[in-house]
Amino acid sequence: MNKDANIVALIPARAGSKRVPDKNIRLLAGHPLMAYSISAALQSRIFSGVIVSTDSQHYADIAKYYGAEVPFMRPAEFAGDSSPDIEWVTHTIDQLRKDGREYDCFSILRPTSPFRLPETIRRAWHTFIAQEGVDSLRAVEKCSQHPGKMWVVRGNRMMPLLPFGPAKQPWHSSQYPTLPEIYVQNASLEIAKASVVFEDKTIAGNVLIPFFTLNYEGFDVNSNYDWDLAEYLVKNNQARLPAVALSPYPIEE
Repeated sequence: MNKDANIVALIPARAGSKRVPDKNIRLLAGHPLMAYSISAALQSRIFSGVIVSTDSQHYADIAKYYGAEVPFMRPAEFAGDSSPDIEWVTHTIDQLRKDGREYDCFSILRPTSPFRLPETIRRAWHTFIAQEGVDSLRAVEKCSQHPGKMWVVRGNRMMPLLPFGPAKQPWHSSQYPTLPEIYVQNASLEIAKASVVFEDKTIAGNVLIPFFTLNYEGFDVNSNYDWDLAEYLVKNNQARLPAVALSPYPIEE
């Protein structure tokens, strides 16, 4: 990858979350959740633009307050519970192109990963541009629940999800340290060439490299339990949030 390539940060913040209502603007340590992704992106100093994609004018106002751009709203048809990422990413990059803003690469920074720091983003970018012939980078971490111990249930019978391993010592009956290392993607960070969106109709392309997150960099808030844990981690100084220099945006909880 050309080390002079320019990159745009894309922060998705639709308003229709159901498991944790309005989670993207829910207050964590005084600031709305999305403020931490915006601040981390700006402080990383690698982006030519930091864009929030949202279908809510209220969310847009908050995003702008914290320094992001919202040059256009996300159409409702790309903001549903089951809308795939490729839809809003294609719409965003296409609209930016129409405005005369061309980018070589994009990075998706989801607000639900508040412990992703500016240095995390810089580390990922340097990992990506150091490689040749790759389409994208995706954050991963070693899985805690190994798929070798997972089952598919059909009626009152079940079968191993992964029917591999020695016949005398199947994976589902083996100790975790003896199993092959398996990594699961987390939602904290993705980087890809902008060309894959239009050429491959995907946000990842075909050649991916891993980005190994550390500690709580890949922590993802997707349930009320996750939210309670995030608050606990912050309160007990077990995880660090990106610094936010502004006074909190006035949001009623």
